[in-house]
Amino acid sequence: MKILVVDDDKEIAQLLEIYIKNEGYEPLTAYNGKEALTKLHTTPDIALMILDIMMPEMSGIEVIKEVRKDSQIPILILSAKTGDMDKIQGLITGADDYVTKPFNPLEVMARVKSLLRRSQDQVTDDSPDILDIGTLTINKDSHEVKTITGKTVSLTALEFGILYLLASHPNRVFSADEIFERVWRQESIVSAKTVMVHVSHLRDKIEEATNGEKVIQTVWGVGYKIESH
Repeated sequence: MKILVVDDDKEIAQLLEIYIKNEGYEPLTAYNGKEALTKLHTTPDIALMILDIMMPEMSGIEVIKEVRKDSQIPILILSAKTGDMDKIQGLITGADDYVTKPFNPLEVMARVKSLLRRSQDQVTDDSPDILDIGTLTINKDSHEVKTITGKTVSLTALEFGILYLLASHPNRVFSADEIFERVWRQESIVSAKTVMVHVSHLRDKIEEATNGEKVIQTVWGVGYKIESH
């Protein structure tokens, strides 16, 4: 399984290569955004990308925008930008997770393995294969979401996981920590803002595809739910 590391700091890239190899994955390296896009388009079977934000020629945010035009590959941002707005921008643009520098390589690899599990097997419980919520049809096996008119709602792996979790437990309220632990499949170690950003982006996509349908409800101070219809 190939993991692409994109960072203009060669020492960081080489450190991550060592840990990636130790976990049994095959590391690939790019030192700027343009080189990263070239490798993604020319190298088959890249399973995940670890991406810096501040790079020459093309920023990490620009890379994410280009990648998300035709790929849902998991993207883990690794950045020296520590502000909440920087994290939110990365997640809204299409990243799946965000780790700040300086970092613990063991934590990075834990996040990597979690994202890979999430992308390989989003739903493993005994919930129905097909769910109908409002004007949406959610297919567990194909990981597709379509409107009643047949329009596909393009979601990331994590967005699909959140939607399916809520839809398969109608009327139940899930806290941000519960959503993180079930969808990311690891103990909740990040701010609730991470979940909030993904839910917000998911809502925007659903509303755009359904002309404003409000599918996910916020229960203030508690969490999120989808009501049965």
